[in-house]
Amino acid sequence: LSESSSFLKGVILGSIFCALITILGHIGIGHGNRMHHHEHHHLQAPNKEDILKISEDERMELSKSFRVYCIILVKPKDVSLWAAVKDTWTKHCDKAEFFSSENVKVFESINMKTSEMWLMMRKAYKYAFDKYSNQYHWFFLACPTTFAIIENLKYFLLKKDPSQPFYLGHTIKSGDLEYVSVEGGIVLSIESMKRLNSLLNIPEKCPEQGGMIWKISEDKQLAVCLKYAGVFAENAEDADGKDVFNTKSVGLSIKEAMTNHPNQVVEGCCSDMAVTFNGLTPNQMHVMMYGVYRLRAFGHLFNDALIFLPPNGSDND
Repeated sequence: LSESSSFLKGVILGSIFCALITILGHIGIGHGNRMHHHEHHHLQAPNKEDILKISEDERMELSKSFRVYCIILVKPKDVSLWAAVKDTWTKHCDKAEFFSSENVKVFESINMKTSEMWLMMRKAYKYAFDKYSNQYHWFFLACPTTFAIIENLKYFLLKKDPSQPFYLGHTIKSGDLEYVSVEGGIVLSIESMKRLNSLLNIPEKCPEQGGMIWKISEDKQLAVCLKYAGVFAENAEDADGKDVFNTKSVGLSIKEAMTNHPNQVVEGCCSDMAVTFNGLTPNQMHVMMYGVYRLRAFGHLFNDALIFLPPNGSDND
């Protein structure tokens, strides 16, 4: 009994020790690579006055040249969501491609040959960089439950320089690690893509697997790799400080606003310049498409300072 008790204590203590090493490893990752202390940034969209200062010719050129490549990670079980995403908001991407865990006859996709989300994400980013680094300066990754308003994304990014290492969306803090939640969508500039690509073959800095005992989520894994490259998560907000990348659906956001801000439901809910909502069903995707792109108030002009035109030949509403 005494020997069994000692053995059991040893197993428990060993497990606790390994767990602590794993946690401390993830918390401390990237510190040795920091050249300076990085404060969390809150990035805001440009205001209309700034856009009006740009000449009409420059605005027209921007509307034609500003291009976003969309990456959607899917699995066969997501086929109904996959169909809805393909038929709705991805039409507004300058190019959208689906990256699947395996071949699916119903839809065209790029087979990642793995169901591990972090491996799928890594492979998708590498594929996109190798094939499109000379064609696109911004890369947007989303899951199939996300609805994105690409024109609002382009507007938000309008005055951001893609030659700088941008990594933005809805940020979450986990210990010492700040990361962008994949549920709200992740945006990387071409510079961040370059830095990430340079680390993908260095397992010490960007491992294919998570911790020794348990795996960490793919969005946290991405943050760990980017942190080594000197790229840090940035929270995207409008001029009023409201998040524009949302990890919840419109319906749930409104319900929470009714509870928390009963006298200011609209103001307490969502940004007018929202880029994403998450947790949608296929039917809700189509309802969002109707509300965002098709419903119009007769005789009302929005007088937007800039119009983003779809590329020639694109399947765009």
